Amino acid sequence: MTVVVGVDGAGRTHRLRRIADTAGTPALWLGTDTTGLSGAALVIADDVHRLGAEVLRALTAAARSGVRVVVARRPTIGGPELAELDEAAAVDGVEVLAPLTRDEIGTLVATVTGRPVSPDVAAAVHERSAGLPGVAVAVALGGNDSPALLARVQRRFAVLPRQAGAVARVLALHLDPSDDALAAAAEVPHAELPGVLRTLRDEGMLVPGGERMVPAVADAVLADLSGAERRRLHDITARALMATGADPLVVAGQLRAGRVRTPAAADVYRQAGELTRFTDPAAALAWFDDATEAGAESADVVAGRAEANALLGLPPDTDLPHDTPRLALLAGAAAAHDGRADRAADLLAAASPAMAVPVLVATGRLVGTPQGPAPAVRLAEAVLTAVRDPDAAVPLLIEAAELAERTTPTAVLPDTPHAVGAVVAVLAGDVAAAEYLLDRPAQNPAAAERHRLLLAWARMRAGQYDTALRELARQPGELPARERLLRAAVAAGMARRRGDIAGLRAVWSSVEPVLARRAVDLWQLEAVEELLVAAARLRQTRRIAPILDVLDGIVAQLGHPPTWTAALCWLHTQVAVAADDPAAAATAARRARDAGRGGHRAAAQVAAAEVWARLLAGDPVAPDHVLAVTEQLVTAQLPWEAGRLAGQAAIHATDPVTVRRLLERARELSEPDSPEGSQTAQTGGLSERELAVAKLVLAGSTHREIGAQLYISPKTVEHHVARIRAKLGAGSRAELLATLREILVDQK
Repeated sequence: MTVVVGVDGAGRTHRLRRIADTAGTPALWLGTDTTGLSGAALVIADDVHRLGAEVLRALTAAARSGVRVVVARRPTIGGPELAELDEAAAVDGVEVLAPLTRDEIGTLVATVTGRPVSPDVAAAVHERSAGLPGVAVAVALGGNDSPALLARVQRRFAVLPRQAGAVARVLALHLDPSDDALAAAAEVPHAELPGVLRTLRDEGMLVPGGERMVPAVADAVLADLSGAERRRLHDITARALMATGADPLVVAGQLRAGRVRTPAAADVYRQAGELTRFTDPAAALAWFDDATEAGAESADVVAGRAEANALLGLPPDTDLPHDTPRLALLAGAAAAHDGRADRAADLLAAASPAMAVPVLVATGRLVGTPQGPAPAVRLAEAVLTAVRDPDAAVPLLIEAAELAERTTPTAVLPDTPHAVGAVVAVLAGDVAAAEYLLDRPAQNPAAAERHRLLLAWARMRAGQYDTALRELARQPGELPARERLLRAAVAAGMARRRGDIAGLRAVWSSVEPVLARRAVDLWQLEAVEELLVAAARLRQTRRIAPILDVLDGIVAQLGHPPTWTAALCWLHTQVAVAADDPAAAATAARRARDAGRGGHRAAAQVAAAEVWARLLAGDPVAPDHVLAVTEQLVTAQLPWEAGRLAGQAAIHATDPVTVRRLLERARELSEPDSPEGSQTAQTGGLSERELAVAKLVLAGSTHREIGAQLYISPKTVEHHVARIRAKLGAGSRAELLATLREILVDQK
C-alpha cells in the first residue's frame, strides 16, 4: 500500500511507521527538503496535504521515475498537485483507516496504560473517541478532562479558518441543529457550510461518517470557552434554531440535552411547556421549570404552570390572579374543581360565556346559548336540554364529548363533557351511556381521576359493586374538594349497602368539613344523597337542612324541572327514611307527585317515594303495588333501593305469605354483584346468634320473650344486645332500632 488515507487522529503516522519497519529497505522520511529524493529506494511522506506545491511535484516525479513512494493524507484532496501525487503513488493501492472497534480500543488502551481494561471502560472510551486512536489515547491517559486533548484542540483552533472554528463551537453544544440553523448560528453562508464540515471531518473533529462532533473533542472545545463565551454561544444558537422555524419541542429537547440556560433558551422552554400543557401536563411542568431556571419571568409561565397543575389534579393556587381572560378561565376552572361552583360561574361568565353554561346551570342560573368555540357551544346546548329533558340530552352530551376529543384543548375546563354527560345519563337511568362516556380515554390525569370516581359511583348506584370496591382500595393523592366529596359518596354508599356503621362514621369525619362549606351544585345532587343519608343515620342532622336548602334553591331557580325535582324529592325521602320521619317523607312524596311528568326513572322515584311515605306512616300498602314499584326502580337501575323498599314493606306486613314474597324479592335484589365480604359486611359484623337476637329485638320482643324463643336466659339476651350495640356503634335504643332496620332488611 502506498497511500494511507485517514482523518487526523486516525493513526496515519503509526501506520507509516509500521510500513517502514517491514519494508526491508532504508526509508527517507521526507519533510520540506527534497534533497536526496531521486537516489532513495523508499520515500515516506506524512501529511502530504500540508506540503507545498513544489514538494508535491517533486514527489510525483520521483514516483513516476520508479522510486517507491508511500504517503499519508487526509481524505480530502485539496489541489491538483496532491491529486497528481495520489495518482502516481497509488500503484499498489489505497488504505483507508477505519475507526477502531470497541475491542481494538480496549487493546489500545491496555497497551498505552499498561494495565488490563474492562469491557465497560473500553466501551466508554470507544464512545467518547468515536474509535479514533489519537483521541482514545488522550482520553485513556488524561480522562474526560484530558490536558493533552485540550491542547490538541487549542492547536487546531489556532490554525482553523474562522468559519470552521465557529461551526465547530456550535456543533460542540450537542444540539444536532439543521443545516440552516447551524449556518445561521455560526454566521456562515449556507453555500459554504459543506466545505466547512469537510474541513472539520478531515481534522478528526466529527464522528466518522456523520456530522456530529466526537464527544471528547466537543467537551474539550467547550472547556476552552469562558462562561460568558459559552452563554453567548448558547443564546445565539437557540435564537438561530427558532429563527429557522424548527419545532419548539425538538429545539427544547436539544437545548435541554446541552444544558442551555440563557434568555433565548428560556423562551424556547416556555414555548415547549405551552405546547404540552394539555397533552402532557407533567412534561409541561418540567419545561416551565427549565424556563424559570434559564431566567424566564414568573409572570411568563404562571398561567401555563397553573393549567398543567390543574390538569394533573394538583391543588389550585388560591392566589392566582385573574386579570386576563386566560387567567380568569383558569381561576374559574380551579374554583369548579375545588367545589366552589358559584365563584366558578362568576369568573367563567365574564371570561367565556359558552364555557360557563354548565357551571351556571349547576348553580341554578338559566341562560341562552352564547357564541363561542364549537365544543363549548355544543356542550352548552346539551346542558340546557338536560335541564328540561335529561333523556333527550344524553345523545347530545355524547356528541359533545366526542367533539371535544377531536378538538385540541385551549383552556382548562371546569368539567369534562364526559363527566357532565355521565351524571345526566345516570339521572336518566341510562348507566350504559354513562359507562360509555367514562370508559373513553381521558385527556389528562385530573379528568381520568374524576371519570374513574364517577364510574365507580354510577356502577354502585346500579348495583355493580366491584368497580367501587376497587376504587376505594386505591390510595389516590390529594384530591380537589369536588372529587373528595365524590369519593366520600362512593365510600358512604358502600358502607351503607354493607350495614357498616363504623365505615359510615369514618367517611363522615372525612367529608363533614367539605359539606360544611355548603358548596354543592346540581351535578352533585345524587352523590350528596349518599352523604346526607349517612348523616341522618349518624344523627348528624345539623348538616342536612342547609345542604337540602341549597339544592332546593337551585332546582327552584331552574323552574322545578320534573326529572330533577323527582331526584331531589327522592333525596328528601331517603333522608326521611333514615331519620324515621314520616311527616318529612309525606311532604317529599307530595312535592314529587306535584312536580309533573318526568322520565321513566323519575316516575319510579315518585311512585317509590309515595310507598315509603305510607310505610313510615303505618298505612297499609298492597303487596302487588309494592312489587310493581320495586320493578320500576329496578328498571330505572336502582336495584338496591328497590330491595330496601321490598324489605321495609315486609317488615310492616303481617300476612306470612306476603312477608315471604317481599323478602324473597328483597334477597334476589341484594344477591347479584353483592359487595365482597357479603354476609359479615352486610350485617355489621354480627354473628349468627346475634343476628337471631337482633331480628327479635327489631320485632319488638322483650328479653324474656327472646330468651324463651331461642332457649337462652334473659341475662344472656342482655349480653347479646350489649355486644350488638357496641358493634353497630348505637348510642341509644332508638339508634339501635334504626340501624337494625337498615341492615336486617335482607336478613329477615
